Amino acid sequence: MGYYIECSRPKGKATEIIEAFDGIEISADEAEMIIREDLGGAIICVVDNGPFEAAAYCYNLDEFRQFSRPDDKRRKTWLLVNNKAKVEELTGYNR
Repeated sequence: MGYYIECSRPKGKATEIIEAFDGIEISADEAEMIIREDLGGAIICVVDNGPFEAAAYCYNLDEFRQFSRPDDKRRKTWLLVNNKAKVEELTGYNR
């Protein structure tokens, strides 16, 4: 099951998350390293699905791999949000 951040608009979710939660844009390689090395913060993958975007919380390496498959050609923006507790609250993630 995926965990997602709801935003106010169907598009522009990366910008909204950056502005609302002091997120920063990172590369997929950086996202993987942060998860693999448990460096803290929450990794969000904003996936462009055409008419809408989804802002998925990549809470572990398996979840990250679901969104970084080479055969998935959708445009993705990777974000780091330092306030992991807030992301978990917004997404309903329960450890």
